[in-house]
Amino acid sequence: MSTNAHLQKYTNRLRKLGQGLSIISNSRVAVIGLSIILFWVFIALFAPIIAPRDPLAQDSSAINQDPSTTYLLGTDHLGRDILSRLMYGTRTILTLAPTSVLTSVCIGTTLGLISGYFGGLIDEVVMRLLDAVMAFPAILLYLIIIAAIGPSALNVVIAITFVGTPGIARLVRSLTLDIRTRDYIRAAETRGENPFYIMFVEILPNVRGPLIIDSLLRVGYAIFAIGTLGFLGLGLPPPEPDWGGMVADARKFIWINPLGVLWPILAIASLVVGLNLFADGLREETTRYQ
Repeated sequence: MSTNAHLQKYTNRLRKLGQGLSIISNSRVAVIGLSIILFWVFIALFAPIIAPRDPLAQDSSAINQDPSTTYLLGTDHLGRDILSRLMYGTRTILTLAPTSVLTSVCIGTTLGLISGYFGGLIDEVVMRLLDAVMAFPAILLYLIIIAAIGPSALNVVIAITFVGTPGIARLVRSLTLDIRTRDYIRAAETRGENPFYIMFVEILPNVRGPLIIDSLLRVGYAIFAIGTLGFLGLGLPPPEPDWGGMVADARKFIWINPLGVLWPILAIASLVVGLNLFADGLREETTRYQ
């Protein structure tokens, strides 16, 4: 490939990046949401540097203390610094939730494309299996899966992936059913293109927008799920910092130290609100450009 071709390639990428940034900057809601997300991402990345203490260190002389100059957000029932645990818990949330959603997106997108493009018996079999999974309440499936394979970070990802895959597959299938009737799909079939080439090169880029927005919302659902599992004792095994587990521990001492419950709840709520605002802003702007 010539130098001019390379230059043109990178210029096109920069142009697309600029268009994406302009869509975000044109939406005040998206900017606010992205700011909240980036705040927590910053906390997660630099937690080892900015956290005032070891999140696992216990101080028996400072149990259930209120916020002070020594402990800015107070301490828990074991004398551990809540602020430090909150910061390190951010790393857990922002690792497990996106990983779970990304895995379910990969599986669900593949199933949705195959089901929507081929149709017929394949569509019936895939959709009926996914419908069977969706017939169960999500929280019940989480409990069954984690109880069966045990609580751990990997098993939390497996549970959220399993529960989230059917919804993504149905979304991609519905979009594929519409796109496969377009003229450029017919042209690709006439050229004799491989069905998988048509699905992943011709159809997938055209479902990308709704899929990205849906995935952002699903990261918020995954954060709630991780918090719920942690609260029920099915998340990360103690003493690892886990926002849901922090709520469960502090709940037992809510009359002594009510702020111990408040901080992780606010952290979960703010991150989910940020994701929802960002997704809503993107959806409004992309709809406007269509």
